[in-house]
Amino acid sequence: MNYNIGLDISGGDYAPAEIFKGAILAKKEFGQNITLIGLQSQIEEQARIHRIDLGDFTVVDAPETIEMADSPATAVRKKKRSSIAIGTTLLKEKKIDAFVSCGNTGAAVCAATLILGLIEGVERPGIAIVAPTQKGVALILDVGANIDPKPLQLLQYGVMAKIYSEAVLHKKNPTIGLLNIGEEETKGPDFLRGVHKLFSASSLNFTGNIEGKDIFKGNCDCIICDGFIGNITLKVIEGCAEVMGKLLLSSLQSNFIGRLGLFLAQNNLRAFKKKMSYSEYGGAPLLGVDGIVIIGHGRSDAFAVKNAVRVAIEELEHDINSKIKGQVNEICQDNRVREVLTA
Repeated sequence: MNYNIGLDISGGDYAPAEIFKGAILAKKEFGQNITLIGLQSQIEEQARIHRIDLGDFTVVDAPETIEMADSPATAVRKKKRSSIAIGTTLLKEKKIDAFVSCGNTGAAVCAATLILGLIEGVERPGIAIVAPTQKGVALILDVGANIDPKPLQLLQYGVMAKIYSEAVLHKKNPTIGLLNIGEEETKGPDFLRGVHKLFSASSLNFTGNIEGKDIFKGNCDCIICDGFIGNITLKVIEGCAEVMGKLLLSSLQSNFIGRLGLFLAQNNLRAFKKKMSYSEYGGAPLLGVDGIVIIGHGRSDAFAVKNAVRVAIEELEHDINSKIKGQVNEICQDNRVREVLTA
């Protein structure tokens, strides 16, 4: 099926150049319609640089830009002609099928929530990321959209994570874990102990608490947490991967034997770097909003942008939002869950 993917050309640390190159790669690899949303002058300049016929794309001028330092809610309200506001509005009006932005994450979440609204039954949206593990990949939800959730909202994250993992990551009856400071159900603050009871009462394949040290072991398919803890976890993962890579390279280059080993292991190290790179996994789906919104890393290069478009296409192909709408109420309104909520 042919989709129309809206791409925020103005968002990201390396915009517009890397975003535009990502659009070229996505168009070439996926053959979908790409709508470029951003400053028209920048889009035209990039087209001249790369000798691209803009007739192959749809161009929508967005003369305002939401900067990374802007207050999300204020920027969305005041900068209605920004690429994020216009892209989300186009999605609401069904003029595009999905929207991808590497810009201000808070603004993207705010715009999606205010303009698109939430899927029926969902109380708060959540940002999901795919993380590499010893046994494949795991989905972590939420990593920054909702820093002060209610217990029911985390249960809804569990439902959405289950649906995404089944459809896109091809996990059969995926296991769900709650990120906590210990495996025992009595660990953590009252809030998390209450969430544990909710998950235990639900029909989800809940395996209990999971500690941070176990994220990469692959024993849990879906890891649920609030956006505050999730975002810290995400940044720690990114920082550790970057520093460990530099330390390893420095150690290997310190003597002849190490340099020889580095030469012999080049292909293995490239494969390792590829598995750990966020560029490989594309963008993070914003689950729970009534439309397909993909949030790319602020430092996304062209390859990461191309893969973010791929993630959007995967969500569309698997009709994720319809599945969420169908299951979130069914699971969260179960009598056993309601009993825990009203206890």
